Amino acid sequence: MKSWKAPVVPTLHGRGNIPRIFDTPTGEVRPLESRDPAQLYVCGITPYDATHLGHAATYLAFDTLNRVLRDAGVSVNYIQNVTDVDDPLLERALATGVDWRELAQSQIDLFRGDMEALRILPPAHYIGVVESIKEISDACQKLLDDGFAYWVDTPDSAPDAGPDLYFDIASAEARTSWHLGQESSLDRTTMLTLSAERGGDPSRAGKRDPLDPLIWRAAREGEPAWEASVGRGRPGWHVECSVIGKHYLDAPITLNGGGSDLVFPHHEMSAAHSAALLGSDWSHSYSHAGMVAYEGEKMSKSRGNLVFVSRLIADGTDPRVIRLALLAHHYRSNWEWKDEELVAAKDQLASWTSWASTLNDAGVNLAEQLRASLANDLDAPGAVTRVDAMVASGHSPNRADLEAIDALLGIAL
Repeated sequence: MKSWKAPVVPTLHGRGNIPRIFDTPTGEVRPLESRDPAQLYVCGITPYDATHLGHAATYLAFDTLNRVLRDAGVSVNYIQNVTDVDDPLLERALATGVDWRELAQSQIDLFRGDMEALRILPPAHYIGVVESIKEISDACQKLLDDGFAYWVDTPDSAPDAGPDLYFDIASAEARTSWHLGQESSLDRTTMLTLSAERGGDPSRAGKRDPLDPLIWRAAREGEPAWEASVGRGRPGWHVECSVIGKHYLDAPITLNGGGSDLVFPHHEMSAAHSAALLGSDWSHSYSHAGMVAYEGEKMSKSRGNLVFVSRLIADGTDPRVIRLALLAHHYRSNWEWKDEELVAAKDQLASWTSWASTLNDAGVNLAEQLRASLANDLDAPGAVTRVDAMVASGHSPNRADLEAIDALLGIAL
């Protein structure tokens, strides 16, 4: 699957530092593992309603990390998946009368355009589930052969379907370095609640543990399915990231990222699958972007309270304004979008642009100031405040100052 066009990023004089970043499992801000290349895996969209501002905030967070690492002289191998076959996509396609493949393709195309407009650095590999079916089904067969998976009879509602394949959490805990709660630090009661809310089926009869996740769903009438050694069907959600990740990256990777709604069960279970498939931990660090609310509720497809990047741009909003509005919030904070955000960011961009027009040879050495903020857990709001202070000071920038804003904050002036 093709990615999107990369923006031109200036190369700055000198080098920044490897950032300290919040690690979800330990709850600590700590130095990021620094081997070169850095290996990043960020979980991508399920393409049935892209791209709302919650998506944009998440991918901007890891775009900032990507830029900071590159500025520190580290090459980056960045992988992102696309869940282009899954229950939510199929349900939306059925409800709207659109073929699921057409719906997915249209939303992936929209997402690419939004990412390009926002000047998000593209992944080295942008990989869909559909193009990875063979690798995923082979991994499911290996998990079964190695005693990490088991069959569960299908419910009476699907009498003609074969059994579904589930991952055995207890086997993974007994035979690998992974244990339940390793990535999320949640108690079991909370896990059961979140599993039911986020695509799991803890009440499914026949499972050894209510939290055991589906890894291969047997073909049902009217659903897409593929031939595989584990039977005709399609992948479960979590195993796709384990398989796509291990195909392109070498464990343990530098960081696995995504929105905070992926902490459990998605990252917890994909880490378990990876441990079983690889015999080692998947990632040194897990980091998560906060949730964006709108009209008093978390911005989500199920609630329908979405603010779309493409619609803002179509209404005449400069993509740099959207980017500035998002940079005003720390990546792992939960916050609420208000329409006033755009007004403030538009005025801010205008002041920055006016300041940039006073370009001279003196400058203010802004690069080191931005580097200092961003090395501290990607403190983009702090970096933006430093630019605001320079603009307000009346000191004119030089070319290197403007290039630093472009390279590190992604705002071309």
